[in-house]
Amino acid sequence: MIGTILNALAVVAGGAAGLKTSRPLSATTQSRLRIGLGACTVWIGLNTTWSGLSGSFWQFGKQLLLVLLALTLGKLVGQALRLQRGFNRLGQFAKRKFDRAQTASTGHPGDGFVTCTILFCVAPLAVLGTLQEGLLDDFRLLAVKALMDGLATMGFAKCFGWGPLLAALPVLAYQGTLTLLAQWTAPYLHDHALLDSVSATCGLLVFSVALVILELKKIELANYLPGLFVAPLLTWFCR
Repeated sequence: MIGTILNALAVVAGGAAGLKTSRPLSATTQSRLRIGLGACTVWIGLNTTWSGLSGSFWQFGKQLLLVLLALTLGKLVGQALRLQRGFNRLGQFAKRKFDRAQTASTGHPGDGFVTCTILFCVAPLAVLGTLQEGLLDDFRLLAVKALMDGLATMGFAKCFGWGPLLAALPVLAYQGTLTLLAQWTAPYLHDHALLDSVSATCGLLVFSVALVILELKKIELANYLPGLFVAPLLTWFCR
């Protein structure tokens, strides 16, 4: 829960800073922060993937193949469920509220609360980060998300007032619930030697997040999320 608590506190701190300061971050500062966050995310993703792959050369290759197959099948499931389309609709809804507030020069705090809640909770990092903390006891990814959300809240607070600060509550509830569920399933996955497959799959998805942060490639991350559930099933079936 450390990562989720940090995330909620960052939302409050970022919002408070946005209410107190009048000058936004410069484009140069934003670019440097994005590069730094992207680099951290690359390291976390590769480190998590490597920790989930072990054994001899052939075992390593087999595990990697299963993970790639899990992501492929997971994407097919995600496309069938139209996960990315649903996430995009929520994002567009939040963007419309933000654009309306910018046009009016000041937005309603309630709209700020809804906008930030949607953006912070439907982000793939919310799922990946909570799974990583709950299953692997590693909150580094949520720490990266905390910084990103805090910076975003700083900007939203200038537009919507105090409303975005309240988004810390649903973030705490949503991510906390996912973390606790992951902690509950961790012993079962560990006992059945399935945790490594989830770890490796999660790591590759985190690496994909880094490509999006660095604006190197657009990836439909939401469609790949079912791969996190397909990976342990494939591992169990193929062992």
